[in-house]
Amino acid sequence: MNINKLTSFASLTTGEGQRLAYTYSVVNDETGEIVSNNNKGSFVVMDADLQSHIDAIKTYINDNKL
Repeated sequence: MNINKLTSFASLTTGEGQRLAYTYSVVNDETGEIVSNNNKGSFVVMDADLQSHIDAIKTYINDNKL
């Protein structure tokens, strides 16, 4: 059986709204062998709860890291 492992993600502001882009690898959970890597996907954030989490991360970075 294979499992998907998230390897990175980014939040982008686009004309459609907030977009989350992500990259993942597919790993065989019995052998640990990488079946495929650098798989990509993205979606526009439509869920208000998810958007609030993204906003919280942005606030944290702006208040504590910049």
